Amino acid sequence: MDDEALRRARENLENCRNRLILVKENFRNIKRVLKENGIKSAEGIILDLGVSSYQVDTPKRGFSFHHDALLDMRMDGDLSLTAREVINRYPRKELVRVFKEFGEERWASRIASFIEEQRQKKEINTTGELVELIKSAVPARFRRSGGHPARKVFQALRIEVNQELDNLKTVLPEGADVLSEGGRFAVISYHSLEDRAVKHFFRKRSSCTCPPEMPLCRCEPDMKVITRRPVVPGEEEVEENPRARSARLRVAEKRRF
Repeated sequence: MDDEALRRARENLENCRNRLILVKENFRNIKRVLKENGIKSAEGIILDLGVSSYQVDTPKRGFSFHHDALLDMRMDGDLSLTAREVINRYPRKELVRVFKEFGEERWASRIASFIEEQRQKKEINTTGELVELIKSAVPARFRRSGGHPARKVFQALRIEVNQELDNLKTVLPEGADVLSEGGRFAVISYHSLEDRAVKHFFRKRSSCTCPPEMPLCRCEPDMKVITRRPVVPGEEEVEENPRARSARLRVAEKRRF
């Protein structure tokens, strides 16, 4: 959470201030935050992943490929790593890894080569400069379909800068551990990498891992999946809020023993 989001939450939830604790913190530290606030367990946890509309719509944050701004992409302005540093400092091999792993970008190697060639002449400082490089790297016939050609690279950079997948993989077991019996864990994800991580975690915590030859289950899975398939927005919701179209909600519940 950034300072502006915290300020807006404080204003919007003014009427709930006696029942609300606002904390600026990475959600991967949920156990420590609860302990510091004297909370032993949670009856419910909801993670709404991804970048906020405010951040996307604020050009100076550098998240959008539709606005020319400095390459930043930090959700929390206190973070040290920026997208500009990734683009200009990462070796070509690392750029390829980031674009492939976090963006599933078909043209990762070619885009990284164009970036490497350009930064030898001049640093790449803005989103506009990066967008033009990506457009140059992606063959014209592949730019006509599949959305904006910079979309996957920008997603990959944002995930790398904010360590989104590492944070998610940390908070899932931490959150499950602090849930009270009967408590529910809900996660809204916005791209396949996040959704896959959540699905696999919930499946793992709800499945028996005992050897087939063992007559009785002794591992005692501590969660059960509530949503066998992710809940997705309906047509009416997408029409009202187009950015909700990629949202996927999964829910699991802590078992009662």
